[in-house]
Amino acid sequence: MPTVTELIQEEIARHEVISFARFMTLALYTPVVGYYEQPAAGPGRAGDFYTSVSVGSFFGELLAFEFSGWLAERPVPCQIVEAGAHDGRLAADILGWLDRHRPGLAAGLEYWIIEPSPTRRAWQEAGLAPWAGRVRWWTDWSELPAEGVSGVIFSNELMDAFPVHRLVWSAAAGAWAEWGVGWSEDRFVWRPMPPGSPGVPHPVLPSELQAVLPDGFTTEVRPTAPEWWSRAAHALRAGRLLTLDYGLTREEFFTPGRARGTARAYYHHRLVTDLLDRPGDQDLTAQVDFSALREAGEAAGLRTTEWQTQAQFLTGILRHILTGEKSFPRWTAAHNRQFQALTHPEHLGRAFRVLGQSRP
Repeated sequence: MPTVTELIQEEIARHEVISFARFMTLALYTPVVGYYEQPAAGPGRAGDFYTSVSVGSFFGELLAFEFSGWLAERPVPCQIVEAGAHDGRLAADILGWLDRHRPGLAAGLEYWIIEPSPTRRAWQEAGLAPWAGRVRWWTDWSELPAEGVSGVIFSNELMDAFPVHRLVWSAAAGAWAEWGVGWSEDRFVWRPMPPGSPGVPHPVLPSELQAVLPDGFTTEVRPTAPEWWSRAAHALRAGRLLTLDYGLTREEFFTPGRARGTARAYYHHRLVTDLLDRPGDQDLTAQVDFSALREAGEAAGLRTTEWQTQAQFLTGILRHILTGEKSFPRWTAAHNRQFQALTHPEHLGRAFRVLGQSRP
């Protein structure tokens, strides 16, 4: 089977230049050979980056505790819908905790996973074998039952891996242009997208910011993320829509420290400066525009209930545990260590943010 590099070269040979969004799609999601299609890639000590899930099971247990409170008053059956479940580890942590500590709720709960990749679904089915028959898979929002979701829809570190278009500011023209990817001297290189290429939404800036934005300032746009969020919002008949990811408000993208954009590559836990190197073998990611998600949800009739750092969100759950009628079972030293990693500002606590919205 062709490698990712060979597939990208073939597209460039046909089109001369392809968008970085297309490059990122092929590098990450090509069946079998894309980065997220390979079992050795991804989070954890043996992978290329750490996530909240790879810290340990406590992250999923905290979410399970909070979700159980949100679902307590819901009529059965109710659902937890996870999008971007990777290998199913977070789903297993949540389902295992609910079985042990909220068996009545677990008995009337349906766990659904939105997963377009047959490869990742196979990983999930293997990891979730103890819950066979209690987990259902869908490839897309359009497949969900017409009555929609009553419960919780959530994702963890999903949309930062949605493909982005890279834009560069021309001070002389007072306009944005899009960077594409070409091939020259046996390597991938940045090239301007040719005239007549399909347009992407460009940032609309206040005139005072536009006047001082330096020539060559680079940023990203990700139109698929608010579209995805809107579809999830419309699928939610009643309950909560939640995402945990690293990202910014719209204004935060346009600061001097982000003049080269927020797109990053990671390889064996090292930040890589060349985004075009090793396609299929290194992670590609960019900050999420939370302002766009918030606006999409509110346009779909949702009310914003959470907008905070991961540290603030998880500390709020801890407060519920300590002050609620039902204490958190078996609080251990391992819980303390994992909680510190999840909330410490130099680890995961400040970089990751939480957006939650609800429909009564």
